[in-house]
Amino acid sequence: MNKLTGTDHIDADRLRQLIELRDQQVVSGLGKDPQVTATAAARRYLGDRLSRVATPHPYLDPRRPGAGIAGTGGPLVAVRLHVLTRKTLGGLETDLDGRVLTADGSPLPGVYAAGEVSGFGGGGVHGYRSLEGTFLGGCLFSGRVAGQAAAAAVG
Repeated sequence: MNKLTGTDHIDADRLRQLIELRDQQVVSGLGKDPQVTATAAARRYLGDRLSRVATPHPYLDPRRPGAGIAGTGGPLVAVRLHVLTRKTLGGLETDLDGRVLTADGSPLPGVYAAGEVSGFGGGGVHGYRSLEGTFLGGCLFSGRVAGQAAAAAVG
């Protein structure tokens, strides 16, 4: 990342130390990293152990310090994330066709919404006691409905 941006925002030695600490926690099954402990706890459930494709593994190859273990031991790749929002579960009022409604309840011409932003909140598609992460069906269904309504509106 430093080479790409022409800056020294990332301290490579400190980053390597953090990755090594994380790897130690993954290998030992102990630690305080919330993601590592949550993954370890989830994997104690038989369904997760059987259905997951890859078990958690260290990022660095201990035989070749600094080399990643994915594939042929290629380099680690950094990705910059810009989190915009997380689980809004609503915000725009819509009708049953996915049309966004104005304050007086009339449809805003040409504006449709689907998924969590449309306020469906799951809609009971997966049952009324569905857990976080089970809203995909509602997103797909409301997106289909809004898409069909938008297509019908333009002819």
